[in-house]
Amino acid sequence: MTRFMMTLDDAVDLVQFAFEKGNNGDLFIQKSPAATIQTLAEALISLYNSKSEIQNIGIRHGEKMYETLVTKEEMAKSEDLGDYYRVSADNRDLNYDKYFSKGR
Repeated sequence: MTRFMMTLDDAVDLVQFAFEKGNNGDLFIQKSPAATIQTLAEALISLYNSKSEIQNIGIRHGEKMYETLVTKEEMAKSEDLGDYYRVSADNRDLNYDKYFSKGR
């Protein structure tokens, strides 16, 4: 079954999975199919047996055409864990003190 929303049960499962498999700072993303607003609108019309018609009014000023849950850079270092991707936290030591000199 194709789902477009994360249910409460899905959210609880994700949190439990993250507790069991994750480390501090890791990012977990549930795999899901891409959907457009058109697809979502059609699904809602079907679900509620609505007689409404979809009217495309175009993009509004400042509106994004695409949303992403994870960037290309994050996907390149992600780990496939079945139903989820894990992006490990970057826990490198960022000790900037070695680049600065202290005055009196």
